[in-house]
Amino acid sequence: MRIISGKCKGRKLIQIQGNDIRPTSDRVREAIFNILGPAIKNTKVLDLFAGTGAMGLEALSRGADHAVFVDAAPSSCTIIQKNIDLCKMRDQALLVHHDIICLPLSKTLGTPPFDLIFVDPPYGKGYVETTLGKAGFIDLLAPTGILVIEQSFKESLTKPINGLDIYRQKKYSKTFISFLRKETMNKGSDNNE
Repeated sequence: MRIISGKCKGRKLIQIQGNDIRPTSDRVREAIFNILGPAIKNTKVLDLFAGTGAMGLEALSRGADHAVFVDAAPSSCTIIQKNIDLCKMRDQALLVHHDIICLPLSKTLGTPPFDLIFVDPPYGKGYVETTLGKAGFIDLLAPTGILVIEQSFKESLTKPINGLDIYRQKKYSKTFISFLRKETMNKGSDNNE
């Protein structure tokens, strides 16, 4: 697993070992960032269920200004911090040890709103709906912000949730990616991307 593009291109990241870990593949990560394109520059990013931190670090490498990494597992937080240090991005990164499922949204998540939010929870547990349905979640996203959800193809989102509309979806093998915006962003626009 490595950073695909930008100022840290080619930098190998430390991976988490174990059967419960499912990092986003380089192929899927590259596809997501190709879809996002230059919109990533100068953004504030929130990486929920961050795992190794690869999504947030890729965003920083490609020109995002700041990233907040959130994970509930102490082992993941240790790896994320090591990867932040490997990429020399300590000044642009905030690591938060927080259980987004069991606890309310916390002020420690940084200063919203975020231009880009990645949500990549463990598959098959309904965590996407739980996370997006939390009181105040929509306030984390900037008015023109983008939310990127990674799920199993067996549990993909099919309808708007908590004021968020799905404007693009893509399947990669067993992974399903959904791109969402606030509902007001879609009024009068062409959603057939």
